[in-house]
Amino acid sequence: MSTSQSLPDLIAAAQVKAKTSENTILDLRDQLETQTASEAQVEDLRAAQVALELAAVDTFTLFEARLQHHFRRGPFSRKLRAALLEAGHSDLADRIHKYYLAINVLKHGKGASYRELCNTPTELFHVRRTETIPSPNEHTPSTFIDIGVSGFFDGLATTLLEAQKFLEDQ
Repeated sequence: MSTSQSLPDLIAAAQVKAKTSENTILDLRDQLETQTASEAQVEDLRAAQVALELAAVDTFTLFEARLQHHFRRGPFSRKLRAALLEAGHSDLADRIHKYYLAINVLKHGKGASYRELCNTPTELFHVRRTETIPSPNEHTPSTFIDIGVSGFFDGLATTLLEAQKFLEDQ
């Protein structure tokens, strides 16, 4: 991604790539519901999940980096959420916070963000409870959260662009 492109252009480009991964995930999941999974299908599914996760993390990180200048030092997402709440944009603040937590789980795995998500109802993605997760030796960050749900990346993109507009309009 080139730094000369605008944030909306970069998000749109990421959204196109993410749509391919989302479609692959949904298609493979549909296939696997009706047949025994081959090693190739399992590997294709995992590759699509990793590609989607990387796209989400990269896009959110880019968003933070490009808009950090709107706040003095400190945790960008927390300050953004507080500014949105103060301005009466509670829905956008809620979505930003949930996506922030999801990205943290994808980056770091089980921790404070995961514990908070376990107590936060959301339809934006699926949180897997640790009691339903297999052996600890098999844990990766995506073990705790599933973003391969229809519309995840579109929702992330829309939320980030709305937040950018809010910050730019201030």
